[in-house]
Amino acid sequence: MNKLYIGNVSAEASEEDFETIFEQWKIPHSGPFLVKTGYAFVDCPDEKAAMRAIDILSGKVELHGKLLEVEHSVPKRQRSCKLQIRNIPPHMQWEVLDSMLAQYGAVESCEQVNTDTETAVVNVRYAAKDQARQAMEKLNGSMMENYALKVSYIPDETAAPEGPSPGGRRGFNARGPPRSGSPGLGARPKVQSDIPLRVLVPTQFVGAIIGKEGATIRNITKQTHSKIDIHRKENAGAAEKPITIHSTPDGCSNACRTIMEIMQKEAVDTKFTEEIPLKILAHNNFVGRLIGKEGRNLKKIEQDTGTKITISPLQDLTLYNPERTITVKGSIEACSRAEEEVMKKIRESYESDMAAMNLQSNLIPGLNLNALGLFPSGAPGMGPSMSNVPPPGAHGGCSSFGQGHQESETVHLFIPALAVGAIIGKQGQHIKQLSHFAGASIKIAPAEGMDAKERMVIIVGPPEAQFKAQCRIFGKLKEENFFGPKEEVKLEAHIKVPSFAAGRVIGKGGKTVNELQNLTCAEVVVPRDQTPDENDQVIVKISGHFFACQLAQRKIQEILAQVRRQQQPKPTSGAQPPLPRRK
Repeated sequence: MNKLYIGNVSAEASEEDFETIFEQWKIPHSGPFLVKTGYAFVDCPDEKAAMRAIDILSGKVELHGKLLEVEHSVPKRQRSCKLQIRNIPPHMQWEVLDSMLAQYGAVESCEQVNTDTETAVVNVRYAAKDQARQAMEKLNGSMMENYALKVSYIPDETAAPEGPSPGGRRGFNARGPPRSGSPGLGARPKVQSDIPLRVLVPTQFVGAIIGKEGATIRNITKQTHSKIDIHRKENAGAAEKPITIHSTPDGCSNACRTIMEIMQKEAVDTKFTEEIPLKILAHNNFVGRLIGKEGRNLKKIEQDTGTKITISPLQDLTLYNPERTITVKGSIEACSRAEEEVMKKIRESYESDMAAMNLQSNLIPGLNLNALGLFPSGAPGMGPSMSNVPPPGAHGGCSSFGQGHQESETVHLFIPALAVGAIIGKQGQHIKQLSHFAGASIKIAPAEGMDAKERMVIIVGPPEAQFKAQCRIFGKLKEENFFGPKEEVKLEAHIKVPSFAAGRVIGKGGKTVNELQNLTCAEVVVPRDQTPDENDQVIVKISGHFFACQLAQRKIQEILAQVRRQQQPKPTSGAQPPLPRRK
């Protein structure tokens, strides 16, 4: 990506002319200039030098009466789905840019490029070649707020040398949820795909953070290479407003520190005497691991940074507001260090969850994890509302497991007895919310004796509801530290199968059950010498982490469905269906 194409070159131009221009503007190059009729090529030592040449020379520097056009040199085989858009207005709202790019197709990634110019630069990847080509044709040279956009291809090293690029979205990418940058180029993840930093600020300081005509927020954005959204319209009349910062970890931290400094100065100017703590918003999925076993992680951050950190109680959560408030008190310097450590833990948790999800999701055919709303998402960067949660009264949410009616299933999930209170929640609020969200009936069976170490959770619902409910229960146990920080949550689930089908689950000589265990990484046991219950059913025991349990349950249900189909009476050979009676 460091080779440049120089266009609109005069016939009089020579290699020495280009040497002089690059030397004059202090632009390094790593090879000789290859000058042809009307154009030239040159290699730069790195991407930064290439970008500097494009920013300084393209459309701005004349040679023998002609304005040079400088852009990345891209071989035809690599002109696939990736574009670079330059000269974007510096104060342009990212939502406007997102909607503009989406006009031409599915945007898989949009990475901000750090440059020394006032205007912004982004690298965009579309889902298909024709979408990228259309965007190139329509946007290149188009005016936006008195700025002429400059669009060029950039090498797509992942592009196939020939053959059409597959259209449509890959995996479960949707506009907004987390997704990685282009593989093979070593680019940092897309700005919006990293976990953003979300903070709460007192409403009276929002005006100072924005500044006159937006000058202050633009300056922060430019200096820290961040995208900053101030959600002024959320929670009308509230004492605090959320701010979402999208950038690299360093960019987020620098922007946060600047915002704290602005608030501190404004407090002095307005004689605001109350302490202004740093308030970080974090999805509840990650808070348990931030706290650590017996609070060790949080205590260490407090000790290392000299701050006092508190976290809002679980009772403040609702299904539609899954974030908790992490309040950090101390000097600006101390709060800034604490923010870095807190967000480091949260990002590690997020990356761990996404790695596990990506590893296992392709094993469950048709499963759309993103649409299930199980992981923090929502446009651009996990807003306080979970956009994928079904509205009240909706059942199940989406049809990830196939179309049409889905039969209800019953699963008995065994959890530590001490975890029952966490699953039920205060006055039963958590289990009610969970039941509503998943579209399943969830009940906890009475304890089998005073010293019982486990309790049985009875979950009744279709496959998708089972997935949602069980995922939240596994996650809750992790959050509440019933398992160690490096320990996977592994639970045992029981499902009942007709006694005549148990042999099919086991297979000849245990072949089926062994294959099942190898495929799913779960332990699957059909206890021998079971006495069938009153419904002539026996128990299959499944133990393992969440995805292993889910995959094993789905595979066993497939076997049972096959058995049921084979049990259905076949029509008698040669029999004709009755003809409709004439009227």
